[in-house]
Amino acid sequence: MGNNFTTEAKNIWDSIPHDKKDLILKNVWCPHCSRSTTMREYCGDVESGDLILTGRCSACRKKVVRLLESE
Repeated sequence: MGNNFTTEAKNIWDSIPHDKKDLILKNVWCPHCSRSTTMREYCGDVESGDLILTGRCSACRKKVVRLLESE
């Protein structure tokens, strides 16, 4: 992990305003901590037009995933 994006995922991520990116990364559900957390060391991929961010919980460091559905 760690900011590796597919080309398509990078294009989508780059089109999102910086302030929205911060909100997205700071509001990720961690199933291990059972709470909202901040995603660190994230990477991105696209499946069926949706952006999928995969990273690490800032608290427990375990894997977390955030789905951003296409419009």
